[in-house]
Amino acid sequence: MRHHDLVVIGAGSGNAVVDDSCADLDVAIVEERWFGGTCLNAGCIPSKMLAYTAHVARTVREAGAYDVDAELRAVRWRGVRDRIFARLDAERDEGRTDREQQDSVTVYEGRARFTGPRTLRIDGVDGAFDVSAGQIVVAAGGRPVVPGPVAEAGLPYETSDTVMRIDAPPRRLVVLGGGYIAAELADVFAETGSSVTIVEKEEQLLGPQDETVRERFTELVRSRYDLRLGREVTAVGGRPGALRLTLDDGSTVEADVLLVAVGRVPNSDGLDLEAAGIATHDDGRVIVDRHQRTTAEGVFALGDICSPVPLKHVANREAEVVAHNLRHPDDLIAADHELVPAAVFTRPQIASVGATEQDCRDRGLDYLVGMASYGDCAYGWAMEDTAGFCKVLADPGTGRLLGAHLMGPEAPTLIQPLVLAAILGIDALTLAKSPYWIHPALTEVVENALLDLGL
Repeated sequence: MRHHDLVVIGAGSGNAVVDDSCADLDVAIVEERWFGGTCLNAGCIPSKMLAYTAHVARTVREAGAYDVDAELRAVRWRGVRDRIFARLDAERDEGRTDREQQDSVTVYEGRARFTGPRTLRIDGVDGAFDVSAGQIVVAAGGRPVVPGPVAEAGLPYETSDTVMRIDAPPRRLVVLGGGYIAAELADVFAETGSSVTIVEKEEQLLGPQDETVRERFTELVRSRYDLRLGREVTAVGGRPGALRLTLDDGSTVEADVLLVAVGRVPNSDGLDLEAAGIATHDDGRVIVDRHQRTTAEGVFALGDICSPVPLKHVANREAEVVAHNLRHPDDLIAADHELVPAAVFTRPQIASVGATEQDCRDRGLDYLVGMASYGDCAYGWAMEDTAGFCKVLADPGTGRLLGAHLMGPEAPTLIQPLVLAAILGIDALTLAKSPYWIHPALTEVVENALLDLGL
């Protein structure tokens, strides 16, 4: 049995753990699928590259609103797809090659599972073998959930892992799910020519978002998609390329392609964690403490396999924490998941940080609400925007920001001063009054929402 000082399971954010401080260690990285993880290969990066392309197409299509005569002749899907994945696949391959060329790093292609404390069986391309390690990092990520009626039908379906690489946009696309992945991909395919139906068990889309965002976004997209809300799929029939979904109200939906985007599950179930004494939550997430240590000595975890906030920027921060703590056991640092910003790259874009209004009510908090519309600031006039808004929630006594929510162009950028204020403890009135806010920049919508709190 070969022994390594450190073994990392997963080459997404786990790959970032192996930094220059590990040069004196014998390190192994085990990856069964792709270097770079979900984000690079089938997640946030390709989806946002597609979303930006959709934005360009939409800008041309809607140029008449600005008295510009323009015509969108086509979105060349294969050209778009090949441009995106030629770049990303090269990044993936380069990342793997760079690791393989490091003398202190061994790359194992295969699936790892625990056989005991800090011992692993690796089912590789050339057979199975065992390794042991002084320390192990579990960063095996997650995968899309596939509901029973879809899996049992035996008919083809796509997930976010596969749909961005298809050869052509379908004429009729059914998206199963109403979260951020479903919403982003629905927007992309609608802009590239697909007729989109969304089937979602909740009564509104984007369920975890603030109630104002949920309500307004759902109403905005009713004219773009066939929304089947409050519904679930009970059966999938038909044949490849001509699917028929039966819903729980007895209605049916026809589709050329079915995209399943109902959520993700951690890949913990294939690791035999119990053999190593690694405990999990009921939902399969590996239990870690604030230092990213699991319940097994010498074993850390990071990313979607354990995080309460399964986002790439969170996984990257956790990787930084693990990288430090592996090398400095007497000077541990912690990961903080209290105020994590998130964004949805749809039309319109959405960004949020902190508590929603429903969170404040559920927790019995006293709070103030400040609202401002894009259309009430001069740059909003320039954009002819009638839907965008900024909503801030603050403590009425201290002015401390409790949460912030934006819906509109550049929302993921506009929210950043609110993120900084919430984390650094800058109260809403100080944030509104102390710095200059450029006029007539779009950031005035943030300033106006802060002033609307009435502090």
